[in-house]
Amino acid sequence: MKITEYVETLAREGELLADQAEQAGVDAPVPTCPEWRVADLLRHTGSVHRWAAGYVRDGLVEPAPFPQPPELAGAELLAWFRAGHAELVRTLAEAPAELVCWTFLPTAPPSPVAFWARRQAHETTVHRFDAESARGVAFSAVTPEFAEDGVDELLTGFHARPRSRVRTEEPRVLRIRAADTGAAWTLHLSKEPVRTVRGDTGEEADCEIVEEASWLYAALWNRVPLAGPCVRGDASLARLWQETAGI
Repeated sequence: MKITEYVETLAREGELLADQAEQAGVDAPVPTCPEWRVADLLRHTGSVHRWAAGYVRDGLVEPAPFPQPPELAGAELLAWFRAGHAELVRTLAEAPAELVCWTFLPTAPPSPVAFWARRQAHETTVHRFDAESARGVAFSAVTPEFAEDGVDELLTGFHARPRSRVRTEEPRVLRIRAADTGAAWTLHLSKEPVRTVRGDTGEEADCEIVEEASWLYAALWNRVPLAGPCVRGDASLARLWQETAGI
C-alpha cells in the first residue's frame, strides 16, 4: 500500500473511533479490552498518536518517552483525542519522503514515513474495533488488502521480536491462510521467537487457520475468538495464540 493510502485510512479510522467512542460514552466498558473503559481507550490511543507524530515531526532517531495523557473526561477528552489524531494525520501527510527517524519493527516498509503511516493506520483501526465493541455493534469492514497488510505486520514484525511470548516446547508449524486474497504465512513455533515465512512452504502444518483476511485481522489481534471450523488440525495452537500473542 502507498503512504497516501495509509494516511487516508488513518484519517478515516480515527474519526470513526472518536464517533463510536462518543456514542458509547467515556464510562462504557470495552469488552475487547476487559480492563478498559472508553476513556482509557481514548487516553491510550491519543497518547500513541502524539508519540508517533513526535518521531516524524522532529526527526527523532532514538526512542522517546511515552507521553502521559492529561486527566480529562467527557467532551474535553474527546476533543483532546481528535486534536492529536488530526495532528498525526497532518504530520504524516506533510512529512518529506527522505525523512530519517526511529522505528521499532524488524521488518518494515521501505521508509520511516511509510513505517509510521502503516503502524498508525493499523493501531487506530484495531482500537476502532474496541470502540465499536463498547457500543455492542459489529466491526465496520476493512478492505481485504488492508487486512492482509495488517496480518503481515503482526506476524512478520511484532512476533519476530524477542519479546513475543508465542513459544512451544517442541517445534510446531502453524499456517495462516487468507481465503479471499490467497496470502499465506507459515509460522515456525519453538522455544525461540516465532519465525514467519511468507507463503505456503509446502511443509505439513500442525494447525492451519483459513478464513477471509478481515476475520484473520481481527482474530489474530485477539478482537474475536480464534476458534471454529476455520481452525484445522491441532486447535491447541490456536488457543496458545489467544493466550500468549497479546501485544
